[in-house]
Amino acid sequence: MAAATPRSGILAEFASPEALLATLERLRETGHARLDTFTPFPVEGVEEWLGAERSSIPRWALAAGVAGALLAYAIQSWTAAVDYPLVVGGRPLNSLPAWVPITFETTILFASLATFVMLLVKARLTMLWHPVFEVPGIESAQGDRYWVIVGDAVQGRQGTAAELRRLGALRVVELEEER
Repeated sequence: MAAATPRSGILAEFASPEALLATLERLRETGHARLDTFTPFPVEGVEEWLGAERSSIPRWALAAGVAGALLAYAIQSWTAAVDYPLVVGGRPLNSLPAWVPITFETTILFASLATFVMLLVKARLTMLWHPVFEVPGIESAQGDRYWVIVGDAVQGRQGTAAELRRLGALRVVELEEER
């Protein structure tokens, strides 16, 4: 998983996705590792330059779904065969075919809840405030501008800011976390 969005560093605005990709390529070449972007739409190629890995959400969904199926089967098995056994029409006490609908529905419920919760956690949507929110003009990332934040100034803050300007940044802002 890519690192969380840096809370301090250098924030730069670009006019096109091509300029953003070229900047990410150059920043990676110079050794910057803590990078994140803010774009109005998904830009093809950004994930590779940011070092994003495959999401673990499907594994969480599978684990929760299996847990839900096992829990549903265990509850039905316990109630029908141990806690209150009733022989009706000669069927066995442990009747798997009768329990398929409940087991299936519980599997889907647990998997979908796990997917929803992990999506919130992985997308960091529980974060109510970030220093980036205070930068004037950052809302242009929803419309027509592309932003990159550099969290580790390998060449120092002034050197990184100068490099970003040389790469075509429209604006460079130093971002400080308020404590």
